[in-house]
Amino acid sequence: MQVKMRPAKRGRNRRGTAMVEMAVVTSFFIVPLILGMLETTRLCMVTQLLTNAAREGCRVAVSNGKTSANVTTRVNDTLSAAGIPSGSLTIQLTPASIETTHLGDAITLKVSVYFSAVRLLPYSFLFGSTKQVAGSATMSSERP
Repeated sequence: MQVKMRPAKRGRNRRGTAMVEMAVVTSFFIVPLILGMLETTRLCMVTQLLTNAAREGCRVAVSNGKTSANVTTRVNDTLSAAGIPSGSLTIQLTPASIETTHLGDAITLKVSVYFSAVRLLPYSFLFGSTKQVAGSATMSSERP
């Protein structure tokens, strides 16, 4: 006498397994994607803040009677209001002595900071610690 065995029903025992596996695997893809989006968004935001600060500083630089110290103060005030520490900034003014410029001379202001000083996350996923973010502005001098 031979005993016939029925084939096991696979579908009933694995009802929620596929959903759990998908949730675990997807988290390994979604979390880095979201963190990368946050980091890229912060990079774009800081670039825009630096460009706005450079524009504000350049407006001061082209005005008659203003000095390089006035420019630095305006840039630092603008960025500290946005939450960017002034100690980590590099401000480059061309020409270095704006007091000697004349009407129509180009004055360029470049403001830069290392991304590691302004990032939101404790570790950079996309950009290393040597990535510099910069903003610049160029205007014509209004000095006589």
